[in-house]
Amino acid sequence: MFDRPLKVLLVASEAVPFAKTGGLADVAGSLPKALATVAADHTGNDIRVAMPHYKGIEGGRYRMDFPVKIGGRAETAIVREASIEAQYNGDHKTIPVYLVDNHHYFYRDGMYMFPDEAERFTFFCLGVLEMLPRLNWQPDIIHCNDWQTGPIPFFLKTRYRHDPYYSRIATVFTIHNLQYQGNFPKAVLKILGVGEEYFVPDLLEFYGTVSYMKMGISYADIISTVSRTYAAEIQRPELGERMDGLLRKRSHDLYGIVNGINYHEFNPRTDHRIHRNYDRNSVESKKENKYALQKEMGLPVKDVPLMGLVSRLVDQKGLDLISEISEELMHLDIQLAVLGSGDRYYEEMFKNLKERYPQKAGVYIGYNAILAQRIYAGADMFLMPSRFEPCGLGQLIAMRYGTVPIVRATGGLADTVHDYNPVTGSGNGFVFSEYNGRALYHAVARALKVYRDDRSQWARLVVNAMDLDFSWGKSAVEYLQLYQEAISRRLERAWTA
Repeated sequence: MFDRPLKVLLVASEAVPFAKTGGLADVAGSLPKALATVAADHTGNDIRVAMPHYKGIEGGRYRMDFPVKIGGRAETAIVREASIEAQYNGDHKTIPVYLVDNHHYFYRDGMYMFPDEAERFTFFCLGVLEMLPRLNWQPDIIHCNDWQTGPIPFFLKTRYRHDPYYSRIATVFTIHNLQYQGNFPKAVLKILGVGEEYFVPDLLEFYGTVSYMKMGISYADIISTVSRTYAAEIQRPELGERMDGLLRKRSHDLYGIVNGINYHEFNPRTDHRIHRNYDRNSVESKKENKYALQKEMGLPVKDVPLMGLVSRLVDQKGLDLISEISEELMHLDIQLAVLGSGDRYYEEMFKNLKERYPQKAGVYIGYNAILAQRIYAGADMFLMPSRFEPCGLGQLIAMRYGTVPIVRATGGLADTVHDYNPVTGSGNGFVFSEYNGRALYHAVARALKVYRDDRSQWARLVVNAMDLDFSWGKSAVEYLQLYQEAISRRLERAWTA
């Protein structure tokens, strides 16, 4: 498939199992495994990971320490090495994980939302780059993820541009959510070690700030995002977060690759967290998970359509649409199981719904990984009416467990869920386009009609969803191809600062 093995360093601000606040950690923990297992089947690529060493991370053996020049002074970077283990067809591969440590920057309660975020992650990026020659390991590709890693492509084409060690390293910069950009005051130019000549729109300036997201987009060899539809959406003003012009300018370098999920972890046949295991050939056992979930959520145990929602409770997720039609939903013969936390408004909305309709709505405010799995396995339908959704993992997990998604056609939802056609039997969920409560209600009504009118048709729809392959294997091959493209462009393109 490829002409030679690749050396790839994936850099992220969080990765499972070491630290997690969101989906980025799942990607950074799972994609390297898939790249390594695909490599085991093909070319023997060398995949490694780098991330900060936060206070809560345990373990990691000492490898080295060295000074990092930042903001006119030197700070010490300590590198510890841990690993992620990957299994493939009986073979075992160990993926090195380099934890970049500094007591001042990372020994804190929490991972983000500190006043010196720009300095913390600039230090991290410089630490990663300074670490590489000391490891005596030169990657072909550095795969950067989200704004916290935006300085890496910038430094490679400015501070390190004349250093032969770094000159052939290509970069891929992945946007997981364009809404989070890492925009900071002009004063961070000093932290970056550059002058005011960089504070112009063609370089780092972004509406009066210095944007780390813009840095990654502008200087990476290849830009990717986590679905094809989202790659198109962010080039339009509606979802471009004021960067649509820049993204259109670099459209020939912008690609979309849908995230995968770990099919070993999310497997209804072996998942020990759910009440009863099942697969596509024993999907009737799924109903036992519904009854157990109803009991756990304090709902009457009976065979009515049960809709699940596992989500951050924020505006992006389309919860205002659920609010708009909540009274109508509660007057249908359905139940609703909700798990999530976030904005207080939406937390209170679902709490109030449970108080007013205790026989219809079960609500858990907070994070509970086991309950999440039980909702994926026990619900009949899964709600994701998102205003925008770069990729979305919830619908992928739900389909793995035979829970039929009801989604709005945006981002990764549009790429992975296709509207069910009762005439042809094609499709794997129920999709609506207009962002309003009426459109969501009609999608719910269509799902309920199929569920109630023809159980054999519903069973076919469930199997359609379960038969789809959203494991990391296919996405990993696409990333390896993207890495090859980035290397080619790096060699061809003469960059200027």
